[in-house]
Amino acid sequence: MKLLSLCLLSAGLISPSFACSNLKPNSSAVGIAQTCDKSLGIKKITSVEGITEYRLANGLRVLLFPDASKPTITTNLVYMVGSRHENYGETGMAHLLEHLLFKPSANFGRKKGSKTPVEILNQTGAEFNGTTWYDRTNYYATFPANDDNLKQMLAMEADRMVNAAIDQNDLWNPLTQKGEMTVVRNEFEIGENDPVGVTTERIQALAFDWHNYGKSTIGARSDIEKVNIPRLRAFYKKYYQPDNAVLMIAGQIQEEKILRLIQQVFGKIPKPNRVIEPTYTSEPAQDGERAVTIRRSGGTQYLGVGYHFAPSAHIESAALSLLAEILVSPPSGRLHKALVESKLATEVSFNSVSNLEPSYGIFGASVAKDGNLELVQETMLKVLENLKSQPITQEELERAKQSVRKNIQLTLADTSSLTLALTESLAAGDWRLFFLERDRLNQMSLSDLQSVAEKYLKQTNRTIGRFIPTDVIDRTEVPATPDVQSMVQAYRGQAVLAQGEAFSTTPENIESRTQRSVLSNGMKLALLPKKTKGAMVNVNMQLHMGNENSLQGLAQVGQITAAMLMKGTERLSRQELKDAFAQLNADISISGGAQGITANITTTRDKLPATIDLLAEVLQKPNFSANEFTEFQLAFINTIEQSIPEPQAQASNAMARLIDAREKGHVMHVDTLQEQIEAVKTIQVDQLRQFHTAFYGSNHANFAAVGDFDQDALKRQLENLFGKWQAKQGYQRIPNLIKQVRGERLALNTPDKTSSFLLSIHPINMNDQADMYPAFLMANHMLGGGALRSRLADRIRQKEGLSYAVGSFASVPAHEPVGMWAAYAMSAPQNVGKVEAALREELQLVLKEGFTEAELSEAKKAWRQSEEVTRSQDSGLASLLSAYLSLNRTLQFDKALETKVAALNVKQVNQAIREFIQVENLSIIAAGDQSKTAQ
Repeated sequence: MKLLSLCLLSAGLISPSFACSNLKPNSSAVGIAQTCDKSLGIKKITSVEGITEYRLANGLRVLLFPDASKPTITTNLVYMVGSRHENYGETGMAHLLEHLLFKPSANFGRKKGSKTPVEILNQTGAEFNGTTWYDRTNYYATFPANDDNLKQMLAMEADRMVNAAIDQNDLWNPLTQKGEMTVVRNEFEIGENDPVGVTTERIQALAFDWHNYGKSTIGARSDIEKVNIPRLRAFYKKYYQPDNAVLMIAGQIQEEKILRLIQQVFGKIPKPNRVIEPTYTSEPAQDGERAVTIRRSGGTQYLGVGYHFAPSAHIESAALSLLAEILVSPPSGRLHKALVESKLATEVSFNSVSNLEPSYGIFGASVAKDGNLELVQETMLKVLENLKSQPITQEELERAKQSVRKNIQLTLADTSSLTLALTESLAAGDWRLFFLERDRLNQMSLSDLQSVAEKYLKQTNRTIGRFIPTDVIDRTEVPATPDVQSMVQAYRGQAVLAQGEAFSTTPENIESRTQRSVLSNGMKLALLPKKTKGAMVNVNMQLHMGNENSLQGLAQVGQITAAMLMKGTERLSRQELKDAFAQLNADISISGGAQGITANITTTRDKLPATIDLLAEVLQKPNFSANEFTEFQLAFINTIEQSIPEPQAQASNAMARLIDAREKGHVMHVDTLQEQIEAVKTIQVDQLRQFHTAFYGSNHANFAAVGDFDQDALKRQLENLFGKWQAKQGYQRIPNLIKQVRGERLALNTPDKTSSFLLSIHPINMNDQADMYPAFLMANHMLGGGALRSRLADRIRQKEGLSYAVGSFASVPAHEPVGMWAAYAMSAPQNVGKVEAALREELQLVLKEGFTEAELSEAKKAWRQSEEVTRSQDSGLASLLSAYLSLNRTLQFDKALETKVAALNVKQVNQAIREFIQVENLSIIAAGDQSKTAQ
C-alpha cells in the first residue's frame, strides 16, 4: 500500500510541562452516565479481544489495548477525512494538512518557551509519522512508556486538533520564498519519478469516472501550489474535531489512569456545532475495457491490470484478498509462475487498499526494457480472466488461508503494528472489521472464492495501464490562460455589419411585403425582400413528387436518393461541392424522402445568385458515385443499428406502426427498424439514378426567400434554372390516413438502459380548419405543450421529479380530419408506472374539473408570443411561406387563428378537450429495461 507520508527532520529538547490549559472548557463533557467511572464522563461502548472502545461526550472515540510485554506506548490519532472529501480545486488538501499539523500550534511552538510538535516527538525518541489516504488521516508515534511522555504526546495531539495555525507563512512565505508547500511539491515530484506509481495512478484515474478514488491523494500540482489558505483552514476546522476522530493508545498503560488523562486533555474540547455531510458520489459500473499508455524516462517496462472491487467491509473483499494471494504470492502464485518463472517478467505484484466505498485492485508486472510487453499482457489476462476454465483448487485456498492467518497472527502479536492495521479497518468503516475479516477468511469456501473471481476479474471491469520507457520525451505543453483583459483593452474590431430594417412580424405586415408568383412550369414562388443584418437571406425550396401508385415499394430508395444529393454532382466531387458552398459562405441542408425533398439555404445578398446556381446543379445533376453510395449505405445502416437498443427510437417507431393504416410496400407504410436495415441493404446505386430521373422536377415545387435580395433578378434566375425542369412522373398528394387505435398497450424491452421513454397517443378526428381547433390547440398548450410550464410538467417534473422531459403535442393536418394527440415522458425504468399514473390522473382531472380562466389567459399570451418569435426567424418564416404555397394559404390564416384564440373562453377550451379525449382510449407505449420496470 502506497502511503503519502511526511519526513520529519527537526530535533530538540522539551520540558515535561503539561500544556493544555488554554483549551476552552466543555461544559457538555460533564454529567454523562458512565460505565467505567462516574466522574469521568466517558462511556464504554464495546470490547473485543482485549481492545476496548470508549466515547467522550464531545464525540471522541478512544480505543485502549494494554500490552505489558513491551516498555513502549503507541498513540495513533485517526481523523476520518481523506482525499475522498476534497472538492474541485482542493485536491491534496487533506495531505497538506497532514504536513501543517507538524508545524507549531497555539501551545506547542507558538507559546513562548514551548516546544514544537516535531521537537516533542524527537525529544521522546519516538518513531512517528503522519499518513493520508482516501478515507482517513492518521498521526502515530511509538515512544518509551512513562507518564511524562504520554502526557506530552496527548497534550500535543489535543492542541493541534483544534489550535493548529494553518498559517500562510508556514505553507508558503512569499518574502522568504520558503514553506511547506515546496516540500509537498517535492514529494509530488518524487512520486512523478516513479513509473509504476504514475502508471497505477493513471489506471485508477481512467477507471473512475466521478469518484475521488480516481484521484491521487497527493493532489494536483497546481492545487498544491495555489491552495487557498481560507479554504484550507475551513477544511481543517470542519474535519479536525473530536467527533470525527478516533484515538488509539496501546502498550504499557493502565486503563483507569489513562481514561482520566484523556478526559482531562481531550474532554475540554467542545463538540462542534457543524454537521459533516456524508459524501454521496457513487461510481457507475464500468461498461467495457479501458487502457492507457504512459511514455516517460525509465529503466523497465510495467504492465498494470486494474479491476473495480467490493468495498472492504463487504464479505467479497475477504475472498478477493485470498484470491490475490493465490495469484501473486511466490513461488506458487499463478501470475508468478506464468510470468516470473517463464522470465517474461521480473516481478509480479498486487496493490489494493482498505476503502469505505467500492474499492480497486491492481495486478502488476515489472518487465525488462527489452521484454515483450504484448506477450506479458496476453499471458497475464489469460491467467486473470480464465479462472472459470482453470478454477481455484482446494490446495491453493488452504495455502492462501494459512499465509493470511500467519500475517494476521504476527500483526496481533505486535501492538504498534496492530494500531496501524486498525487504522485501515477504521477507514473501511469500523476497527472491528479487522477481526471480522479474519473470521471471514477462515470460513471462506472454494465456491465463494470461485464466484468472486468470475464476478470481478473480467474484461468489462478491466483497465490496463502500460508504462513504456523512452529516451525521447515528447509532451505537449498546453499554455496557461493568457491575460484576456490586456488582450482586449485596446481592441476596436472591424467595420460594423450592415444593419437591417425594423421589421414587424405581424401576419398583416408580412403579407403586405410578400410577393407570390408562378414560373412557366408551375413552380410557385413567395418572395419577401427586406433589409437584414449582414445582408443575410434565407431560402426554402420544396419539391413534391410521385403518387401512391408510382411510389409503391420505393420509400427507402427515395429516402437515400435525397440523402445522396449533397455527395457530389456530375461536375464536382463531394469535397469540391462542400468547398464551393463554403467559398460562398452558404449554409445548405437537404432532407426528405420519396414524396419530396426540402432544401434550406442561408447566405448573403451578393452570394445568393451563385448559391442558387449551385443548388440547381445539386438538384438536377447529382453524381450518385458508387463509392459515396457504399460509404453512405454503411453509415445509414449503422445509424439505424445504433438506434435499435434506444428506448426513444423503439417507442417512436412503435407509435408510428401502431397508427399505420397502410399496407406493406406503400410509400407511407412504417417498417420496423430491422426491416428498414434489410431494405437498405438491398438497394443498388442504379436505383437512385432511376428514381431521380423519374421523379425529380420543379413543376410541383415551392420556393420562398426571406431577406436581402433583388427579387426581379431572383425571379429571372429561377425561371432560367427551374422553369423548364419537369418530372416524368406526375405528382398527386397522398391523403392523410391513420388507424383509429384505442386503449392499446405495448411494453418494449431495451435492456441495460437507465432511462425509459413513455408515449401516450390518442387519435382525434380533426383538421386545422375545424371550429374547435383553436380551443383544442390551447387545451394542449395548457396540458403539456408549454415549455416546462403545463399541467403535465408541473405534476411529473416539478412536483414529483420523475422526468427530465415531459410534455404533449397535437398533430393536426390541414386536409383530412385525421389528427393525433400524444404525450411523452422520459424517466427511470422503475418510475414508468408512476409517470403513467400521474399522466392519467392529470388528464382525468382536466376532463373532470377543466382548466381555469387564469390558466387560459396565461396560455393565450404565451402562445401568441411564441408565434411572434417563430415569425421573427427568417429561416422559419421562409419554411412557412413555402409550405403555405402548397396549401394555397397565406398568413391570413395565422391572423384568423390568432383572432379566434384571443376570443376563446375557458368553457370552449374545456368542451374541446372533453369532446376529443377520453382517458380510457389512451394507448400506451413504454420502452425501457423491463427487468427494472417490473421491480
